[in-house]
Amino acid sequence: MSESKVTNRELNRTLLARQGLLARWERRSVTDAVEAMGAIQSQNWAAVPVALWSRLAEFDAEDLYGALRDGRLVTGTLLRRTLHTVTARQHPEYAAAAEAFGALDWRRTKAPLAPEAAVRLRSALAEFAAGARSGAELAEFLDKWVAGNPGVLDEQEVAAQRAKEWRPVRTTCDLVRVPADGRTWSTTPQYQRAAPCPSFEPDAPDTDSAQQTLVRRHLAAFGPAGIDDLAYWLGAKVTQLRPVLKQLGDELRLYEDESGRTLYDLAELDTTPGRTAAPVRLLPAFDSTLLAYAPTRRERILPAAYRDLVYVKANLQVKPTILIDGLVAGTWEARATRKEAVLTVRLFAEPTAKHRAGLAEECEALARFTYPDAATHTVEMAG
Repeated sequence: MSESKVTNRELNRTLLARQGLLARWERRSVTDAVEAMGAIQSQNWAAVPVALWSRLAEFDAEDLYGALRDGRLVTGTLLRRTLHTVTARQHPEYAAAAEAFGALDWRRTKAPLAPEAAVRLRSALAEFAAGARSGAELAEFLDKWVAGNPGVLDEQEVAAQRAKEWRPVRTTCDLVRVPADGRTWSTTPQYQRAAPCPSFEPDAPDTDSAQQTLVRRHLAAFGPAGIDDLAYWLGAKVTQLRPVLKQLGDELRLYEDESGRTLYDLAELDTTPGRTAAPVRLLPAFDSTLLAYAPTRRERILPAAYRDLVYVKANLQVKPTILIDGLVAGTWEARATRKEAVLTVRLFAEPTAKHRAGLAEECEALARFTYPDAATHTVEMAG
């Protein structure tokens, strides 16, 4: 296959278009939006509704919480052993691929473990977690289960797990997050229950098809992308992805970026012209558009000069960001009292008058969305 040239600006506009950040999606359900976004990073729970607000023309946070309550959406440990929110119908492929790529290996020793023994343990855990369970309840169950099933796990493995209160086992794709009461989704869900289709079940997707599916989803949401981008986002090794890309064959189209790197995309999709206008947008902490590419390959949306202003290495945080002309140009934070909500903006460079007007409008709208009960909503510019 021949490679077409593609500029960083074309890559930027294509990313924004596929993410609903050029024009917010009209009349799209919250589940369809989540699938189009390619999963939502969810370790910062307050970021999840903002991610959807940034992309949907009509969005109420209750749309999100309702979909979580009735099980259309689920939140659990998936790619890169990180919390993500995905649809229940897509969770099985995410789980199968994440496990195949080794991102969810819960063992803490090199002691051998027979596949049937692992299935027994995981099946018992899923049965126990048919309803919401706390971390302490899950750890207590696992303690009792291994005591009642001697020899299933090596003693050193059991000791290593108990030292961590069985957290490695509790944070796999077999479980998803839920609130204790099953309803209060506005705060970080701390309890867990069994996933809709645990990957050890016979009808779970096979790993080959799951890996191909996730590559397709990544490209649909974030493409064109390099093999190193795919590997980073999926928590895989480049060597694991080469055969997957080969299997996809004619489904793919090849591009060459400004650095000469080969990028892959779905053949059925087109890129967006670089001349396309891009409105001001506010993205939440850990937004996937900043994390869908290898750390040194994010220039399509994050200028290299601003990288250290967005990523906080001390505690591995990714700040909420502001897009101006499609590129990260600042950060924002919001706070509120019972009377006043304030959204503070820190810009890295002076915007044009047109962009400043768009920024003020977008910031005030986000302040009202985030704190609807505040009496006033103020936008302030930090020095």
